[in-house]
Amino acid sequence: MLAEEASAAGAIGVAQPWWKGAAIYQIYPRSFADSNRDGVGDLPGITEKLDYVASLGVDAVWLSPFFTSPMRDFGYDVADYCDVDPIFGTIADFDALVARAHALGLKLIIDQVYSHSSDQHPWFKESRSSKANAKADWYVWADAKEDGAPPNNWQSVFGGPAWTWDARRGQYYLHNFLPEQPDLNLHTPAVQDALLDAARFWLDRGVDGFRIDAINFAMHDPQLRDNPPAAPGGKRTRPFDFQKHLYNMSHPDIVAFLERLRGVADSYGDRFTLAEVGGPEPLREMHEFTAGDRRLNSAYGFDFLYAEALTPKLVARVAEDWPESAGWPSWAFENHDAPRALSRWVGEEHREQLARTKILLLCVLRGSIILYQGEELGLPQVDVPFERLKDPEAIANWPHTLSRDGARTPMPWQSDQPNLGFSSGEPWLPIGAQHRNLAVDRQQGSGSILAFTRDCLTLRNNEPALRVGSMKVLDADDRRLVFERSEAGQRLRCTFNLSATPFPFEAKGKVLMTSGPVEGELGRYSGVVEAIA
Repeated sequence: MLAEEASAAGAIGVAQPWWKGAAIYQIYPRSFADSNRDGVGDLPGITEKLDYVASLGVDAVWLSPFFTSPMRDFGYDVADYCDVDPIFGTIADFDALVARAHALGLKLIIDQVYSHSSDQHPWFKESRSSKANAKADWYVWADAKEDGAPPNNWQSVFGGPAWTWDARRGQYYLHNFLPEQPDLNLHTPAVQDALLDAARFWLDRGVDGFRIDAINFAMHDPQLRDNPPAAPGGKRTRPFDFQKHLYNMSHPDIVAFLERLRGVADSYGDRFTLAEVGGPEPLREMHEFTAGDRRLNSAYGFDFLYAEALTPKLVARVAEDWPESAGWPSWAFENHDAPRALSRWVGEEHREQLARTKILLLCVLRGSIILYQGEELGLPQVDVPFERLKDPEAIANWPHTLSRDGARTPMPWQSDQPNLGFSSGEPWLPIGAQHRNLAVDRQQGSGSILAFTRDCLTLRNNEPALRVGSMKVLDADDRRLVFERSEAGQRLRCTFNLSATPFPFEAKGKVLMTSGPVEGELGRYSGVVEAIA
C-alpha cells in the first residue's frame, strides 16, 4: 500500500482527530537501522527506512528515546531533554527525519521521560551540590533515619531500596528505577515548567505528540509514608513485588500536571498525548489520566504486554474495561519492555499461525494500536546469553524472566547480508538466528506475515467501524472470542479461535479477512472478520 493511499484511508471520519483509531509503529532506535557501521542504530538509519514503514499502512511512528544519555537504561536516563545523543546523530538528523516522515504522510511521536532523569543531568548535579542551591528541591531528597537507614521502606523496580545515600548532600535521594535515574520532584512548580519547556522545544521542531514514560511514577507522597506489604501470592522476583505501592507513585496531583501538558500540546494543534501506565491499579489511573477533554488523549497499560497467554477472556475483560463513557484506549501486544508475544503465547509449531491471528486481532480492537518493530514480520524472542545481556533489569532478574534484551535485538532487513542488513559493524546485541528466514527481503511476496500485516492495516484503514466504531463482546469462553464493531450502520463481526482445537463455524455475512481456514470450522489460532447485513 502506498503512503499516499494509507494517508487517504486514514482520513476516515472527517470529524475525528488523526490519532483516534490510528496505527502507530514503534521504533527502538538502537536496533532499527545503523547508517554509520558502529553497531548501534541511529536517526539517519531510521530516515532511510521510513519508506518501508509508510508502506505498512500505519499512521504514525513512535520513536523511543534518542536524547543525550549515559545509556545506563538505554536512553530512559536523560541527561539533556533538548538534544540528540551523538550515538544517534544530531539535531539536524532529527529535523531531517521529521521532514521525511511528514513527506510520507506519517506523524511522528517521541518519548518524554518526566518521572526521572539521569544522575548526569546538570539539574541533578546542581541539586546534589548542597541543600540550599537553586535546584535543591528539583529532586526528591530526604534525611536518614536516626540509625542511618533510608527514610522509608520503598523499593526500586530494578531491585533493592529506592533510596541511595549521597555524601555530597548528606541525604538520601529517591529513585524508583536505577540509582542512576534519580526521581524528579514534580511537586516543585519550576520542575514542571522546565519539563513543559522541553516539550515545547520538540513541538517547535514539528513532532506530532508524545508517549509519556512511567508517568504514574512522577509524583510521590510528600509525607514519605511506608508502603504496606502486598497480599500473599503472585509472582515475586524482586523486593518491589512484596509491597503495595500506595505512596511511592500514583499521587493524585499527577492529574493537574497532565492537564498542563495537554494545554501545551493543544496550543500546537492536532497533537497526541499517550500515557504509559503500569503498577498495581493501572486501569483506575488510565481512566483518570484520560478523563474529559483537558487530560491526555489516550493511555495504555500492560494487559497484553505481560500476559503469559492470549485468551478470549483476557480480550473480553480489557474491552469491557473501556466502555465508550471512558477515555480512548491504546493497545500493544509487544514493545521494548516486554518479551516477544509469540514466545510468550504459543509453542513454535503454531508460531506462524498465531503471528497472523494476533495481528488481525490487534487491527480489529477498539482504540489506537501500536505495533512494535519486527512484529509485522512475526519475530520470536531471541535467547540472549547472560554474558551478552545489556539491560539492567534483565541482569538483575536473570534467569526468572524472558529478558527485555531478547525483544530489542536488531531488525532483520536482508537475509543474505552480514548481521541481516542491520549493520556491517558488530551489533550491540546479537542477531536472532531464527530471524534470518523472517527478514524483510524474504517477506516481500504475497502470502507472507508481512504481506498479511499490510492487508490487516488496509482493512482497518478502510472500515470506519474498525477505526472508530463501538465494540460489543458477544462470546468469550476458553477457545472462542466473538465481538462486533459498529459505526454508522456498519456492523462487522470478529470471531477468533485462540486455542489449538478447531471448532465448528459458519459465516453469517461477507468474509472480509481471515487468518486461517473457515470452511465449516474455524481452525486453530485463527480469526475471521465478516460484514453483517
